[in-house]
Amino acid sequence: MAALDCSGPVPGYYNSPFPGEDGGPRRQLAPRSPGLGLQPGEHLRVTSRPAFMANMVVLRNPGEVFLQGNTAPSGNSTSWIERIDPLTLAPLARSSSLPGGPFWAGGILVHANGYLYVTYGRYCHKLDAECRLLASHELPQPQPYNSLLAISNGALVMKNFVRDGSNKSYFSLLSPDDLAPICAEVEIPEGSIARISRDITADGEFVYVVGDHTIFRYRYESGVLGRDRDWQHTYRTLGDDVQSYGWDPVIAGGSAWFMDNGENTFQVSFKGFGVASGPLHVVRVSVTDAADAEMFAPFDLPRGTIVNPPLFDPSRSILVAYDSGNARIA
Repeated sequence: MAALDCSGPVPGYYNSPFPGEDGGPRRQLAPRSPGLGLQPGEHLRVTSRPAFMANMVVLRNPGEVFLQGNTAPSGNSTSWIERIDPLTLAPLARSSSLPGGPFWAGGILVHANGYLYVTYGRYCHKLDAECRLLASHELPQPQPYNSLLAISNGALVMKNFVRDGSNKSYFSLLSPDDLAPICAEVEIPEGSIARISRDITADGEFVYVVGDHTIFRYRYESGVLGRDRDWQHTYRTLGDDVQSYGWDPVIAGGSAWFMDNGENTFQVSFKGFGVASGPLHVVRVSVTDAADAEMFAPFDLPRGTIVNPPLFDPSRSILVAYDSGNARIA
């Protein structure tokens, strides 16, 4: 059974309650926190500020909150990081404009070494806790890179985003010291839209990637990321007009959980703008045996679509899924 990222320090990541996108590399979305602990008579007060195109928040030391965002979508968009006050949300430090290139919301993590790393557009950046840029690396593919993981030994892993099926996707592995490539690009058999996930079990350390038709995994060992050819599952079986590509996998409770129908034509709202005619499906694939898999439609409504992964609570065996195309939760 997959461990919980919120149970303690995550190998490769800073020892904080929320050091990376979705809380950790398994994307379980659970912070390492006892909760708000509100008592009778106490109230929750909300503070807000406008933050155009803000994307993700990560935590470092107590009181150190970092907000990552970007400029408006374009072929030459840029990213930025702010260290913000945890109570007022006012910026305490801000990076320079970080080169990006073709837009897609990127990723950020606080590394075990204490530095911040951002993958955005075609670039990976390294910054210190005062948001000062220390190094940048231009990535090889002409698409944006939409995800960022740290391996247990600290190596950085990212993947280019191929939305139209015109090409395969590739992993890039970079050194956290100077962002130099550790090895040649690693080919993925399909283009991939989804963000990548990582799990460590008694069988080894694995990176999971949902391609536009199939979920694959790669074993990381001794500096090499190699495809596990004994583990893959083709989830897209209903025809491209009925079913579109899957998004980010959540590793929890001994399975990889993700949803399909990720293609949509967002127009202010997602409601009614799913491209595929069929309902949204949840896919479950066992991490020990990819033949142990199932797909089910919790809503059975046409043109379902998603923009975020599901939640799975292994302690109570509860899955929570949201259909953005039909505004339904189950």
